[in-house]
Amino acid sequence: MKSSPASRSRDIERQAGYLRPEHCAPPPPRTHSADDMWFIRDGCGIVCGVITWLLVFYADFVVVFVMLLPSKNVVYSLINGALFNGLAFLALASHFKAMCTDPGAVPKGNATKEFIESLQLKPGQVVYKCPKCCSIKPDRAHHCSVCKRCIKKMDHHCPWVNNCVGESNQKYFVLFTMYIALISLHALIMVAFNFIFCFEEDWAKCSSFSPPTAVILLILLCFESLLFLIFTAVMFGTQVHSICNDETVSEHLLMSLPTIINHFSSCQVIIVN
Repeated sequence: MKSSPASRSRDIERQAGYLRPEHCAPPPPRTHSADDMWFIRDGCGIVCGVITWLLVFYADFVVVFVMLLPSKNVVYSLINGALFNGLAFLALASHFKAMCTDPGAVPKGNATKEFIESLQLKPGQVVYKCPKCCSIKPDRAHHCSVCKRCIKKMDHHCPWVNNCVGESNQKYFVLFTMYIALISLHALIMVAFNFIFCFEEDWAKCSSFSPPTAVILLILLCFESLLFLIFTAVMFGTQVHSICNDETVSEHLLMSLPTIINHFSSCQVIIVN
């Protein structure tokens, strides 16, 4: 009788020597302190991160130089300028922290005999080892192929922050999406007011730029703001929902699969004797 994938998996789990943890070399000695900045050297992620900053700078340029400085209402310009630039600063600061904070990486190469013995596991207890980074995986940790590490409570890998969103940096990612959504909404409201005012007045008096240039810059800002408002608002809502339900996006996708065996397809198992 042909065995099912689940039964074959259980047969593998019973093989105590299957993993041969002694074949894992000890992790290389650290040459830097634990406070060193975390940064992923991924070309796509770096480009996306730079584009994010450039888009925020572009929005700030249009808001300040096309709409606020030419305005005759000084109070309107000061209040909206301070609000928009304050939120933009918080957005970029949150982006930097999300990008350069260790998301909760599991130490690489710690699946050695000595480390497993130091865990003082009970007889028969099962622990999981990631064969890609040779590390013992804590509960709810997943391997990221871009970061090349197992990440604790990994939600997803976001190229826009060039990092995984995990246990240690999720709060910065949530703040980043919230601030971007707020400045996008703020920019859309200011663009709407600017168009209404300029239709009633002379376009030449609305901006220090020529009317065609000002209109093009405003339309581009409107398109950018609308796109990012939708994207970041959805991401912010998804993250808040995940936090409230204590379930990451990765876990939700895994539990949606037809069988739970796919969750362990990239893991090896150690049975403590």
